[in-house]
Amino acid sequence: MLTRIFAIAKKEIRQLKRDKRMLYVLFIWPFILLILFGYAINFDVHHIKTVVYDLDKSEDSRYFINMLTSSNYFDVVGYIDSEKKINEVIDANIARIVIVFPEDFSKNIHSNRQAKIQILISAIDANTASIVSSYINAATATFSFKIVEEALAVKGGSPYIPVNLSPRFWFNPDLNSTLFLIPGLISMILIMTAVISIAMSIVREKEKGSIEQINVSPISSIELLIGKTMPYSVLSLIIASTILLACYILFGATIKGSILLLFVSTFIFLFASLNLGILISSISDSQQVAFQLSALITILPSFLLSGFVFPIESMPPAIQILTNITPVKFYIVILRDIMLKGVGIEAFWPQLIYLLIFSFFFLTVASIINRKNKVD
Repeated sequence: MLTRIFAIAKKEIRQLKRDKRMLYVLFIWPFILLILFGYAINFDVHHIKTVVYDLDKSEDSRYFINMLTSSNYFDVVGYIDSEKKINEVIDANIARIVIVFPEDFSKNIHSNRQAKIQILISAIDANTASIVSSYINAATATFSFKIVEEALAVKGGSPYIPVNLSPRFWFNPDLNSTLFLIPGLISMILIMTAVISIAMSIVREKEKGSIEQINVSPISSIELLIGKTMPYSVLSLIIASTILLACYILFGATIKGSILLLFVSTFIFLFASLNLGILISSISDSQQVAFQLSALITILPSFLLSGFVFPIESMPPAIQILTNITPVKFYIVILRDIMLKGVGIEAFWPQLIYLLIFSFFFLTVASIINRKNKVD
């Protein structure tokens, strides 16, 4: 049995060596996707275009603006001198927010009365508007604390905060959204590469008719599928290693946990992905159909249903059940646990079980279909 499996694997390696174009695609395409998605998808909100309508023109209003622009979150792109221009700058997308200081802003502060600042935010993008509002609230709290501190210093007192909130951000202290997205990006690239490469390889043999020669040989369907899977497993592991290295160089993504666990988990995920590719090849009669099916089955669920971009917990219950159709969902959890948290197998062993179930389910169904096709 092993001899026949190795013979199929050896034949597949020779085929890969001859197909230089496929090898280039397999190694270069993941890096193109990594660069495109890695830099294009980012939830961080920086350089928010801001316009100021300052009726007070005091030192306090200027201090508040300088405090905002000292970070890279806000960029003041202009000042307006009329209320009518507020609509113009927001409608024309000149600014995302407009800060309005009333005439009595500084006077109220130094008269121990509550001073008000009006913030007008374009909320077409609700998520960004919410983040901008949080930034402004934090800046206002800092500004208010400074005013209170100065007022108490004049009277010889010291500021007192009844409840002091001290948040600590674990695993990603800089709140870099790219680090959160990289595991999903790696998962999507790996499943696409694995599924498309093996599906195209098997269907190409169907088109050339060489699969018929294998079908009439003594080799069984399961031996054929395992032999086909072996070289692509090694190739996919090499691609996975180079992607991880590229993530470290381009985005500073490090592996906090066990590299051995990451290697084993990646191998199981690739095994499931390759078996999915074999299943697709067993129901495809042409390379065009195989490619379209592979792209459809891997890209959409990986992007929408895996937790790569959208949190699964926020989805309706029926959609949460539907998310279990893709192995990417479980591999992302493993990657985030190992790369970001640095935890051990006790944190994600159920995900490994799910991946193994996927692997054997795809392999069994593909084997049954191949056996049926062989008999026909």
